[in-house]
Amino acid sequence: MVKFTKQFEGQLVPEWKEAFVDYWQLKKYIKKIHIESTSHTSKPKEKNSLTRALFSSIQKLSLFGNQCRDNELIHVHSKLASTASNRVLLYETELLEQFDHSEAANEFFALLDRQLNKVNEFYRKKEKEFVERGECLEKQLHILVELKNALQDQHKNKANSSQHDSKDEAYISGTISCDEESHRGFIDQDLQEEENVSEEQNYADCISTNSNGKKMKIRIPLTNPTRTFSYLLWEDLINQSSKKQNFDGKKLHINKTKLHHAEKMIRGALIELYKGLGYLKTYRNLNMLAFAKILKKFDKVTSKQVLPIYLKVVESSYFNSSDKIIKLADEVEEIFVKIFAQDDRRKAMKYLKPTQRAESHSVTFFIGLFTGCFIALFVGYAIMAHMTGTYKPQTNTIYMETVYPLLSMFSLLFLHFFLYGCNIFMWNKTRINYSFIFEQTPRRELKYRDVFLICTMSMTVVVGVLFVHLSLMEKGYSYSQVDSIPGLLLLVFLILLVCPINIVYKSSRYRLLSVLRNIVLSPLYKVVMLDFFMTDQLCSQVPMLRNLEYVGCYYITGSYKTQDYGYCVRTKNYRDLAYTVSFLPYYWRAMQCARRWLDEGETGHLINLGKYVSAMLAAGAKLAYEKEKNMGWLCLVVIMSSIATVYQLYWDFVKDWGLLQMNSKNPWLRNELILRRKFIYFFSMGLNLVLRLAWLQTVLHYKFGSIDYRLTGLFLAALEVIRRGQWNFYRLENEHLNNAGKFRAVKTVPLPFEEVDEQD
Repeated sequence: MVKFTKQFEGQLVPEWKEAFVDYWQLKKYIKKIHIESTSHTSKPKEKNSLTRALFSSIQKLSLFGNQCRDNELIHVHSKLASTASNRVLLYETELLEQFDHSEAANEFFALLDRQLNKVNEFYRKKEKEFVERGECLEKQLHILVELKNALQDQHKNKANSSQHDSKDEAYISGTISCDEESHRGFIDQDLQEEENVSEEQNYADCISTNSNGKKMKIRIPLTNPTRTFSYLLWEDLINQSSKKQNFDGKKLHINKTKLHHAEKMIRGALIELYKGLGYLKTYRNLNMLAFAKILKKFDKVTSKQVLPIYLKVVESSYFNSSDKIIKLADEVEEIFVKIFAQDDRRKAMKYLKPTQRAESHSVTFFIGLFTGCFIALFVGYAIMAHMTGTYKPQTNTIYMETVYPLLSMFSLLFLHFFLYGCNIFMWNKTRINYSFIFEQTPRRELKYRDVFLICTMSMTVVVGVLFVHLSLMEKGYSYSQVDSIPGLLLLVFLILLVCPINIVYKSSRYRLLSVLRNIVLSPLYKVVMLDFFMTDQLCSQVPMLRNLEYVGCYYITGSYKTQDYGYCVRTKNYRDLAYTVSFLPYYWRAMQCARRWLDEGETGHLINLGKYVSAMLAAGAKLAYEKEKNMGWLCLVVIMSSIATVYQLYWDFVKDWGLLQMNSKNPWLRNELILRRKFIYFFSMGLNLVLRLAWLQTVLHYKFGSIDYRLTGLFLAALEVIRRGQWNFYRLENEHLNNAGKFRAVKTVPLPFEEVDEQD
């Protein structure tokens, strides 16, 4: 049987943890009371027996002694108190003389009262927030229905008329009309390629007549829910509509595509509202159960009967007696079934209550199977490579120049992916809500077992193909016959990545492609957490990107047919592209910082941009030093790399991890820590410092015996990937704590319509 403590901790909403009953602190007071009671029982038995006899005789003298005994132990007072918004009921417990209370009991009930008041206050606040959100969504739905009806009238007019003028006239006489100038105002604004749905300031002003006959102005944001929209595309739609409608210069029809996007936004807002209502139900039920459990423990330790008295107060308190949330949840469910699911309740529940994918034992089996295969193949490949001297300098130059970059690229990629699986495992164990932070859906998010399966399966295929390739070369096949095998391997992976067939986690593959698109087109897309998190990963994968570029050049130009592996190195365009690849991740990340500064106006994003500019300058100095090795460039490399390293360390520790806080209750850390052992944070900071200094190898050029310099480069690149893997955990830990500090457990989806009085 699972203990309630573990059940309580496992079921509570992580971001609302501080708002729940402090069950653990209450248990400490119970233990304290138990220790005091055991110390009292060590007194002589004669005195205890005499006391019990006297108390028994007093009870017999009272006619209602047995009935009133419980009621005389405690009395819970309630009083009205004024807050900033309204008047609330506060509870305070008085221990009566018959209770024979101690200091620990006083402290217990004082804490219990504070917890009850805290729960009521938080519940009232969240209930008000969700109810207001529900009322706002109700207005949005009314506007949406009116707009839909107007579109239906327009389609009917199209069917009944063949002339453009009559269509326009019929539509304008409907319930809704839109002013063209507001559309044109959107088109004429430069540098507005995409709009943030949460900070939209461009609207189409429409006049609507509501059910009461009152005219209202509806501001329709010209946006879609995918965080971006090109003004050129919008202008295209407007022009096409103008040609079809033959406008008189004052009126425009409502765009069907935009209305569809608005409908999707309202649907998403309803889903998030329903999720929040579900969290609040869980909050009420768990707290109610926690009060009952802790009072039961108190009665068991003290042999008193205070549970019926205090629990009656808890049951009548606001958080348990209010039914607004239940009614609102039923209304949201009914509306969603009717409007967005065509009266199909089962379909609606797939959106409102999405179920997580069931974890299959077959996934675990195949992880073990592919792990064994990978180890066997890798050992065989390493033995064969050692026997043939493949990785010794100047032994097999062609192989090291052609095949090794591919192996290095896949090794770095799937090492990074494996560490991401380890991150997911640790985030789950520590209850860091990474799926909420990354805005992932429960049905489509990758579990850590899925990530491990992808890694083991992919590396088994990679090492297996390279093992076959090396075996064929040892059997006497020429490079021209077998050198296309590694290129085909890369081609297969690329085809699988964009494959439209629903195999090998299609939704995750396409999500990755969409994020990569957002990164490449920075700063045209509004930046969300997943975008800049992924760009940070690319900043640690510059060697992998350079290997990818080299392999692509080698096979695309056809150099593999003649084994002219030096062609790409000699070509000026390739060298320029290689330099560009070294800068691109930092450039993308800097552009994301610039975009966030434009959207949010926080100067911290500009300071963060400076960090990536310093990284680009350091990378440029290294490339110049590799090209022309002299003392001047060496000094510049040391200076720029040192500045960039200090900048990055400060940002890692203070901004991304939230550590090194002087006034924290945990010295040199932060106030709130998820990991219990503090030395882990100090160890991680030290490890991050050491791995950040890996750039010194580019200056020292230390050689490890007869090992090829490429293997040394792979080792250093792997260290940077490992550093990024541990950085990921603390980065999301800090983000999760920020969400918890603001009690942010559901997304605030922006709404498409703004309704104001026409006079306003």
